[in-house]
Amino acid sequence: MIIIPAVDLKKGRCVRLFQGRMDKETVFSNDPAAMAKRWEDEGAEIIHVIDLDGAIKKSPQNLNSISKIIDSVNAHIQVGGGIRDKKTAGLLLDLGAERVIIGTEAIKNPNFVKDACKAFPGRIIVGVDARNGFVAIEGWTKTTKIKAIDLAKQFEDCGVAVINFTDIHRDGMQTGPNIDETRRLAEAVSIPVVASGGVSTIEDIKNLLPLKEVGVVGIITGRALYSGSLNLKEAIEIAKEVTL
Repeated sequence: MIIIPAVDLKKGRCVRLFQGRMDKETVFSNDPAAMAKRWEDEGAEIIHVIDLDGAIKKSPQNLNSISKIIDSVNAHIQVGGGIRDKKTAGLLLDLGAERVIIGTEAIKNPNFVKDACKAFPGRIIVGVDARNGFVAIEGWTKTTKIKAIDLAKQFEDCGVAVINFTDIHRDGMQTGPNIDETRRLAEAVSIPVVASGGVSTIEDIKNLLPLKEVGVVGIITGRALYSGSLNLKEAIEIAKEVTL
């Protein structure tokens, strides 16, 4: 299982939000590229980069920072936030992103996801962000009536590389991941799943590792790394031991 550090961008800075609220941020660095390099130096093979401003404004707003991150590391970069059409997805992939994450538009325009999978094979991630089991969109500012599992099932057999599943109530809270919901979603689809939200300690990592059996292939963690409650090197080593 792969441990994936998160670098969230807001106005060119590296921040973390409280339950996805744009007005509840903690700034951790004014140099996101340096932060990404730190995580790579500690063993990260993939770095999760989200353009928070882009998610709200419906188009990328931190392209300069994203470009600097890509140029600064050899790790694979997956980028999300404001990707609403194939042109934007192509732009980010041309910048050097390994994969792009489609969130809101997966709800509003599922055919876009399917078309993007054909245009960019193996490089499309669907972000399924849930609040009480229901999908949230527009940078988590709106909650739909669509269940997370039902959304994920729509993309079976169309070439989606991974589903990133985030429990919003856990995100940035360091209260532990939602094991049960993550398991249910992973069992419901054949697409590999990456878990996110609430991971704060090595114990949380250990609790998620058994989900590898049902198709959970990675764990995204953010605030815990920045606050120091989780050591990335240690998490990566533990995850590797289980994989082996």
